[in-house]
Amino acid sequence: MSHHKEIQNGTTFFRNATCSCFPCHEGVDPHEFNCLFCYCPLYALGPACGGAFTYTDAGIKDCSSCVRLHKGDEGAHIVREQFPALAKLAKGRES
Repeated sequence: MSHHKEIQNGTTFFRNATCSCFPCHEGVDPHEFNCLFCYCPLYALGPACGGAFTYTDAGIKDCSSCVRLHKGDEGAHIVREQFPALAKLAKGRES
């Protein structure tokens, strides 16, 4: 397995600068861009996620303007704060 110099790994930080979509959100310094939450764990919270999103005409949540989870290690802190709400969703309970 080859490792690229631009990939940094840590417990709360992962950047894959060789990804064809990198950076997938504008407004974050590429050296601080965190890919750890490539698929947003807060997506299922809908409007309660706290991010900058819109809904498409088809009713699909579009998070392409959101950088909340991609600035350094801030994302891990946010997910920890939202974990109780995510756990309720995972168990099928209303919040």
